[in-house]
Amino acid sequence: MTNNDIFRRIRYTFDLKDNTIVKIFALADVSVTQEQVTAWLKKDEDDAFVTMKNKELASFLNGFISFKRGKREGPQPAPEAQLNNNMVFQKLRIALNIKAEDILEVFDQVGLPLSPHELSAFFRKPSHKNYRECKDQMLRNFLMGVQRQLRPNDNG
Repeated sequence: MTNNDIFRRIRYTFDLKDNTIVKIFALADVSVTQEQVTAWLKKDEDDAFVTMKNKELASFLNGFISFKRGKREGPQPAPEAQLNNNMVFQKLRIALNIKAEDILEVFDQVGLPLSPHELSAFFRKPSHKNYRECKDQMLRNFLMGVQRQLRPNDNG
């Protein structure tokens, strides 16, 4: 999944309007315009499409954490220059303030049961012997499961 795919799915899952997204970036002390947001949300084939960089997605996710949980005092976390699915998954877990049992339930609902050990492997440091890379399918299924919980009348 590209950064733009992740961004689009989060926007849809949480029904975020463009002006809300601009405010979310502001919570991470990053200024973006509605035009930038619109360009990131365009389909890849569209001439106006702009690729979202890692730092931009990381800034959005940091702002999303503040949006969902309240902005913390002091300087905001610096956006990561390198981002992977494990980091995105971790930031979403923090933003949503959900426990492992709740995440396991989300995966059960999308027909992808996981054990607690398999789940915890995604949140370990890459140097840990039990670290497991979060593949696109896992992140996609997690977002789909959250979407089903938040928007039960949607089929997508």
